[in-house]
Amino acid sequence: MIEIDKPGILDGKATAKQVRSEVALRIVGLKARGFTAKLSVVLVGEDPASQVYVRNKDKAAVGAGFEVETHRLPASTSTGELLSLVQRLNQDASVNGILVQLPLPKGIDVQTVLHGIDPEKDVDGLHPANVGALWRDEPGLVPCTPAGCIEILDRYSIPIEGKRACVIGRSSLVGKPVAALLLRRNATVTICHSRTPDLAAVAREADILISAVGRAGLVRGDWVRPGAAVLDVGINRGDDGRLVGDVAFSEVRSVAAAVTPVPGGIGPMTIAMLLQNTAFAAARQNGVAWETLSPSEGV
Repeated sequence: MIEIDKPGILDGKATAKQVRSEVALRIVGLKARGFTAKLSVVLVGEDPASQVYVRNKDKAAVGAGFEVETHRLPASTSTGELLSLVQRLNQDASVNGILVQLPLPKGIDVQTVLHGIDPEKDVDGLHPANVGALWRDEPGLVPCTPAGCIEILDRYSIPIEGKRACVIGRSSLVGKPVAALLLRRNATVTICHSRTPDLAAVAREADILISAVGRAGLVRGDWVRPGAAVLDVGINRGDDGRLVGDVAFSEVRSVAAAVTPVPGGIGPMTIAMLLQNTAFAAARQNGVAWETLSPSEGV
């Protein structure tokens, strides 16, 4: 459990640091058994944000003890060429996790590429086999941002079971999978979207409110039930160029019991959960039961 140092603030940086430390110890445990964990990252094009994300992911993975290789391809890469690389990585027994950085340049069939990743190495949790496992409540690799939402709730001992949860956004990357994870934990879940009548009224019913639509300042203070936990997954640029979330932070902080900031909230958790997914994949591929790979092992 993490104590809330600043009243009402769920610190994603501190939580992610704790998760990364535990993952690093699990990697020590794998190495003690004679196994390594390797992450292959594929970056196509020159998108500035993607360049930063990949650099941060590489740094975090190396810091946790993973072997990391990054494949940088030009924006002119075709779907077939990218798929050929993915298939080579699928067949490479030394590679435990494959991450194709999104978004991909126009002209590349994103679904074809994502569906081409070996589900056992799909550390983004986007392959149909992993999506199906999530909704069937079976073991599998779970999308990193939704997993980070649940992890930060758990680390701050915010109860999920029996609570009313509202998810604003129905994307396959965040909205739908985080709803599935909340259902798995016995929350009563409402998924809202652009066609939801009186969205503010629905949001006010929630004990746990998660916004993931990419619309700056969408969630106002009067949308929030007093004492609720609010997770802001949105990343937007404000008028002054600074990063802001979907949540009007100062308004919501005065009403909610806990809220994640932007930046410094769910963003760091996404990278931490990517590392956890990769460690889980490496353990499973090498026949090591995850529950036997204690975070304290090897220390």
